[in-house]
Amino acid sequence: MPLGKQIKQLIFGNPVNPFNPQSLRHVSLIAFLAWVGLGADGLSSSCYGPEEAYIALGTHTHFALYIAIATAITVFIISIGYNQVIELFPSGGGGYKVASQLLGSKIGLVSGAALIVDYALTIAVSAASAMNALFSLLPASMLGYKLLAEVGLIFLLLLLNARGMKESIKFLLPIFLGFFIIHIILIIYGIVAHHQGLTLIVPNTIKETQTTIKEVGWIPVLALILHAYSLGSGTYTGLEAVSNNVNRLREPRVETGKWTMFYMAVSLSMIAGGIILLYLLWEPKPEVGQTLNAIVFHSILGDSDFGKGVLLITLLLEAGILFLAANTGFLAGPSVLANMAIDGWMPNRFRHLSTRLVIQNGLILFGIFALGILLWCGGDVSVLVVLYSINVFVTFSLSLFGLCVYWAKKRSQASPYWMWRLGLSFLAFAITSSILCITLITKFEEGGWLTVVVTCTVIFICLLIKRHYNIFNKKLAQLDEQLKQPIVHPLNVIAVDPQQPTAVIFVGKSPGIAMHTLLNVIRMFPRHFKNFVFLSAGIVDVESFAGQTELENMRETVNENLQYFVDYCHQYGIAAEAFASFGTDTVEELTKLAEKVNKKYSNCIFFSSKLIFEHDNWITRFLHNETPLTLQRFLHLHGKELVILPMKI
Repeated sequence: MPLGKQIKQLIFGNPVNPFNPQSLRHVSLIAFLAWVGLGADGLSSSCYGPEEAYIALGTHTHFALYIAIATAITVFIISIGYNQVIELFPSGGGGYKVASQLLGSKIGLVSGAALIVDYALTIAVSAASAMNALFSLLPASMLGYKLLAEVGLIFLLLLLNARGMKESIKFLLPIFLGFFIIHIILIIYGIVAHHQGLTLIVPNTIKETQTTIKEVGWIPVLALILHAYSLGSGTYTGLEAVSNNVNRLREPRVETGKWTMFYMAVSLSMIAGGIILLYLLWEPKPEVGQTLNAIVFHSILGDSDFGKGVLLITLLLEAGILFLAANTGFLAGPSVLANMAIDGWMPNRFRHLSTRLVIQNGLILFGIFALGILLWCGGDVSVLVVLYSINVFVTFSLSLFGLCVYWAKKRSQASPYWMWRLGLSFLAFAITSSILCITLITKFEEGGWLTVVVTCTVIFICLLIKRHYNIFNKKLAQLDEQLKQPIVHPLNVIAVDPQQPTAVIFVGKSPGIAMHTLLNVIRMFPRHFKNFVFLSAGIVDVESFAGQTELENMRETVNENLQYFVDYCHQYGIAAEAFASFGTDTVEELTKLAEKVNKKYSNCIFFSSKLIFEHDNWITRFLHNETPLTLQRFLHLHGKELVILPMKI
């Protein structure tokens, strides 16, 4: 094996066979691992969401009780809403597919673009926050290396995820469990240690509410609570990640997805609500360079050596959970990108899988996107949080509104549950859309405008890509219709003679392109070739890897396409045969077939067609693969000829 392949295999691991049923089981996630991998984003926001809400209340800290209750209730309402998404879209896609199929493709584009930007920001803000927490424990002289450490963290996560989703989750599992367990213990201990004040929280809150309403009126009080509530809304981020990745869950997927959502809702409401309750009991005062979590945990643990040790571990685990939250962007983001690529909004290459059955091109794009944002902001968390806090609620609102439309249409079927589900979906939509409006208004001038500009830019690029693919696919369909020849004559099967001149033709998804190659070879070399061999690679991408049935359908389509060309040759008395290979890389599979055919047919020439665009540039080359040129380089290195026939489209 060449050294380059050995290094690649060492870093990324051995290839996984997508057609082995055990491979699907190997890369799929049980509910517990899905909770760890996809729930870290939401759980990590408890490190800053409750603090933002509590500080926004100013002197009226007892209003935090309302926010704690509202947070716990809202988390469950949104989770139940997304359970419906999991039921309706068990193949994954989440908010993007809901908006696309229930509200229209253009609305789906808005939801998908918002998710792409949001997941890139998830990686950037989590990496920056994690390093902020870690470097707060180091000497100030080390701060100059913080941005470099953030960049290194993103590269590390990119490498971990390139090996596979399950591998990255197992590596980070101890951090997640350590964070969850130690925070639950501290919350329970903090409440028990201050149990005297627990009975006073409700009466004090009611008293302060009544007093404040008498002084300023109920509208300013409500506005203050809603403002603080919206600032703490980062707590809900990550809830949509499960519905985006249902196709990665262990069968039965819907049941696994619902259990994952339940784990996420319970853990998130316990941690976020519990931390707000600790604020109410221990009344921490903000200090420069210290988070409220650090202050309140310090108050609970005291100044003993044991207490300081536990506090250090707690803060390290908070940095770790933020590190794990950055990983959620790499887990969920490429799946959204792949679903948009299937619908033509993104380049086709983003639907392809690597030998480890991960969306490697999507991982690289999100890594570059996150690095660009991080470097542009200089790793400033305050700027990143503003950018981060808007788009997730765009997707929430569109998804839940789509469910409202769906259940409103279902009322004609007299389903006994439609009214209850419609009401629940509308309640969740009202909550998320209200948070979106408040956040957008309050944070627009602080930098929220940049999120809107970036998201609109992504939408504009997607529209251009879609326009190109629509024109291309229309012309390709016309070409297929014009060039596909009928099989009408009786088949005259002639055995191939490997010693005779042989034309080897590469066949892709379009029968028209392959037929163009075949007819041109016959025209250019009349009666020269005695054998025609057809090669095709069935590529396992995100769409075909959804399950064993989809894989078999893809295999059947490839074989039927090849058989058509063999039958076409046979009806004219020409010897022909076909070979197919299946995997995740077109060039690699066709290369294997070329080597196999070359051994059997010593006197062969390879042929392929290459699409030529009127305005050829790097953009069209990026939107369409360069397989013929890559194959030509390989075959030329091995002393074989590949003739590329131009085909203008």
